[in-house]
Amino acid sequence: MSNDKLRRQIAYEAARLMVARHASDFYRAKMKAGRRVYQGWVKPSDLPTDQEIRDQIQSLARIHERNCRTAGPDEVPIGEMPIEPAHVEARQQVERFQIYRVLLVPLETVQQKPQWHPEGDALYHSLQVFDLARDALPYDEEFQLAALLHDVGKAIDPRDHIGAALESLDGHITERTAWLIAHHSEAGALRDGTLGVRARRRLEASEDFDDLMLLCDCDRRGRQLGVAVPDVDQALAHLRELSHANGAL
Repeated sequence: MSNDKLRRQIAYEAARLMVARHASDFYRAKMKAGRRVYQGWVKPSDLPTDQEIRDQIQSLARIHERNCRTAGPDEVPIGEMPIEPAHVEARQQVERFQIYRVLLVPLETVQQKPQWHPEGDALYHSLQVFDLARDALPYDEEFQLAALLHDVGKAIDPRDHIGAALESLDGHITERTAWLIAHHSEAGALRDGTLGVRARRRLEASEDFDDLMLLCDCDRRGRQLGVAVPDVDQALAHLRELSHANGAL
């Protein structure tokens, strides 16, 4: 088996393990997948990168969405999976809340600058912001999602965490949620008085401007030490229930 094909198969299996919650992080997923695919010791150079696994998760999600559009109410068509061997159950399991979970969990390893984030890691911060957003707008799933997911890009590309977040979430959030995430840093600059006039006017022209500034306030308040927060699965369970109550996105 060629090295490229081996990497692709391991990346696919790691993605399947993560969306099925059989592995909680990229390292465990790729090690477990390597043992399953290769059935022996795998050289580190043959293991896929975290980004390769993310790409496979996105592929699974796109296949799932396409099949859900074409399937009947009690049927999901089999089709062809992108990497052999095919795993039909993975297609049935991939949905947006699992994508969110895969993107959120690595934030626990992202330590932030203490002068700006004394609370510590980016996951703890995100859960604080989500909890504040839930209290502020209890029935607004889009707003709460923006609060929970606004920093997921920090585990992908710290140099452009907003762009990385939007790329990873493309197709899995609404335009409003994406807009709130895209502009949350500008809202902070506006609060600090450092945002340019043109950028400020563009933000103020949006019907979601007030919600953006509310998100900014939640972001700044969500930086406390020792605050009790829900865990990732509890936060996602709440959002799933809210989605069902409001109608799916």
